[in-house]
Amino acid sequence: MQTPHEVVVVRYGHRPGRDDRMTTHVGLTARALGADRVIVPDNAGQSVETVRDITNRFGGAFEIEQSGSLRALVDDWDGRVVHLTMYGLPVQEVESEVRTAIEDEPLLVVVGGEKVPFEIYEYADWNVGVTNQPHSEVAGLAVFLDRLFEGRELDQEWVDAENRVIPQSTGKKVVSGDSAVDRNPDA
Repeated sequence: MQTPHEVVVVRYGHRPGRDDRMTTHVGLTARALGADRVIVPDNAGQSVETVRDITNRFGGAFEIEQSGSLRALVDDWDGRVVHLTMYGLPVQEVESEVRTAIEDEPLLVVVGGEKVPFEIYEYADWNVGVTNQPHSEVAGLAVFLDRLFEGRELDQEWVDAENRVIPQSTGKKVVSGDSAVDRNPDA
């Protein structure tokens, strides 16, 4: 399978104070699971700072942006649009069609925050559900991106990383610059 042209996640809506952590996690999940950038509402500044800090420390070419008009962004998008919603078609029924359609086009993945206007459902090329049960938008985004990239995003290399996590069966090991920090609870 050819890599998609560009995958951009947009967090549609943000309630300061209530959604700060969730919006941050949408950004971090987008970054970790292969998206090229995330766009959040103008009022999500704290999330922007956190995602930029993580990207600077853990590497990668990921970008985070803010927009004052998400509706216009979706309307003017020059590519395909997936809207993640529990009311959509099952991801397993449309994932192949989405992959094929975006080989030469950018993809915008809309992840709701507060209530998403019905126009987004109408504008989307696909309304996709990872389950038709209530769940977290972060979980929906993670499952969708993993299905879209067929698991290849799990092996990506993180260029310019100041910190690298060294996988191990027990404890925590992070390499920072020239030194390693071992956090083994059994030591």
